Amino acid sequence: MSENKLLAVNQLQVYFDITPSMFAKKAIVKAVDGVSFEIGKGETFGLVGESGCGKTTLGKAIVRIYNPTSGNIIFDGVDIANKKNKDLKSYRKQVQMVFQDPYASLNPRMTVGEIIKEPMEIHNLYTPAERNQKVQELLEIVGLKPDHIRRYPNEFSGGQRQRIGIARTLALDPDFVVCDEPVSALDVSIQAQIINLLEKIQRDTGVSYLFIAHDISMVKHISHRIGVMYLGKLVECGESEDLYRNPLHPYTKALLSSVPIPDPDIAKSKKRIILEGELPSPINLPSGCRFRTRCPYATERCGESEPPLTQVGTRDVSCFLYEK
Repeated sequence: MSENKLLAVNQLQVYFDITPSMFAKKAIVKAVDGVSFEIGKGETFGLVGESGCGKTTLGKAIVRIYNPTSGNIIFDGVDIANKKNKDLKSYRKQVQMVFQDPYASLNPRMTVGEIIKEPMEIHNLYTPAERNQKVQELLEIVGLKPDHIRRYPNEFSGGQRQRIGIARTLALDPDFVVCDEPVSALDVSIQAQIINLLEKIQRDTGVSYLFIAHDISMVKHISHRIGVMYLGKLVECGESEDLYRNPLHPYTKALLSSVPIPDPDIAKSKKRIILEGELPSPINLPSGCRFRTRCPYATERCGESEPPLTQVGTRDVSCFLYEK
């Protein structure tokens, strides 16, 4: 991984101060709290977890929509975590984002051609004629028609809008793309089309993805490696097939047990792991292991100290059950 490494996130923290007033008790949301992982060139790293676990915040911190509180984001050997906005223009050319909502992420006052050309104009790439040619090429790549260039976002379906968003993302030929739940707002049949499109683009261009989603079965399909997040922390990380076939952390096991199986006979014999208790507040986190309030294997020690992310075989797991 080290020779082929494109992105390295080291002990990244993203905190938000939500104290309502200067007289109130200080309230800090630890949305991302000490997350570390690497992504290689041409690799897809999947990030999965419940809503509110910090997945999207992590993705937005990597593209610097949010400013990190501490830690490092090293892209192609350069730490961009503390760079100011004026110094990030070249980085933002290399790192792009596909947003979750295809309806809110496109400017309704701009045509498709204007939307896709805008990044090229911001970065002063190509001549006007070359930009028009590039837009036509991108529309063809994402499976849209040439005459769509003059139409507006409201004239398209959700799947088509997401294709427009992907075309805009590719306008700068990025090396790395954060896909923030790019198919969650789409119908199942359209989801498969978008996933296949992203895979084809990766094969053709060698782009790397951080793929964020709720559905661990979908993440497994598109990802080379998977990281599982819970309340701002990575609790398990490993090769996609290996993690899916043999989950180690109790939280990962619960996520996988909820994946529906199309065969009714197998589904009847499958044991569903139901997590007890409520998801803790990110403002008032439990002591020790953050998952202990819902974990069926929790012991007294789990409340006293937080288990570090340690290597177990080819996997990294944060659980005392696998302590050497």
